[in-house]
Amino acid sequence: MVEAARLMAVQNVKRLPVVDEADRLQGIVSRGDLLMIFLRRDDAIRDEITGDVLRGTLGPAASEVTVEVREGRVTLGGSVEVRDLIPVIEQLCRGVDGVVAVSEHIAYRADDSRDSPDDA
Repeated sequence: MVEAARLMAVQNVKRLPVVDEADRLQGIVSRGDLLMIFLRRDDAIRDEITGDVLRGTLGPAASEVTVEVREGRVTLGGSVEVRDLIPVIEQLCRGVDGVVAVSEHIAYRADDSRDSPDDA
């Protein structure tokens, strides 16, 4: 839905049909309906990710992760202490309102994942 809202804004489309699995018309959604709910400015998304998501997950180390947002697409960079934090951060970012996609290019200093029970 977020992608539909962005596309409607970019293409200046005012209404879209809503269909079910059998392509039967269920209703019409307006651009205003979608924009009010789903669209957020990129800087607001970035602020929430850096402030709430990263600081809540990484604490002081949050400054080592970079966040770029363009049209709701989040790109994460920088580094974290342990590898297992990367998918957690990525999933938390996906949950932020207005995020369309997340890609990460985060390095890690230690691999704390366990590949086999013998590693214990």
